[in-house]
Amino acid sequence: MRRGKKYIESAKQVDRLTQYDSDEAFKLITDISKANFDETVELHVKLGVDSRHADQQVRGAVVLPHGTGKKVRVLVFAKNEKAKEAEDAGADFVGAEDLVAKIQGENFFDFDVVVATPDMMGLVGRLGKVLGPKGLMPNPKAGTVTMDVARAVNELKAGKIEYRLDKTNIIHCPIGKVSFGPEKLIENFETLIGAIIKAKPAAAKGQYIRSCVIASTMGPGIKVSTAKYLA
Repeated sequence: MRRGKKYIESAKQVDRLTQYDSDEAFKLITDISKANFDETVELHVKLGVDSRHADQQVRGAVVLPHGTGKKVRVLVFAKNEKAKEAEDAGADFVGAEDLVAKIQGENFFDFDVVVATPDMMGLVGRLGKVLGPKGLMPNPKAGTVTMDVARAVNELKAGKIEYRLDKTNIIHCPIGKVSFGPEKLIENFETLIGAIIKAKPAAAKGQYIRSCVIASTMGPGIKVSTAKYLA
């Protein structure tokens, strides 16, 4: 894979063998950002678990103190009073059968998160084949299947993100923008890494966090030491 000049320049400033303290890592990621847009900073955490086993799943949701810097579009499946609550809370799309028809018939996906009241899950289940592969299926563990739709919408708009293992036992999550600066990025990082550590399955054996890397959209990966968070 060919890399651009800016990437190569940035990569020269990063020692790929070093695990940086979080303070150093986030100062570095903001210092070496060369893109002409506000890059997203992502966290990639490889865990010492096996996602094929149900008792070693790591999944949950957490509200980042400073959000992700991205405007989140929320779609809510709800009826009557709950639909009104969702609208009042600022949901972008609210409905029931009409939204199912729109998603199925028009390939409508102009949203980032789906919330549903429990009584709507039978209806939402019809969309399993299209929402599931996109990671959009509402889930009680992520707080997106709930009667408290107003709270769910407010939290998502404020910067609530879901974290979960992929097939290679890695969690990938956005934790903000380069423009946040090191302090806000560190606070978001510590909130998320704390939640991941707390979610350690009882069945997990050996080293839990195998590696922790942060990277901006166009920048190189920077290894972060998590020793102080595991102590």
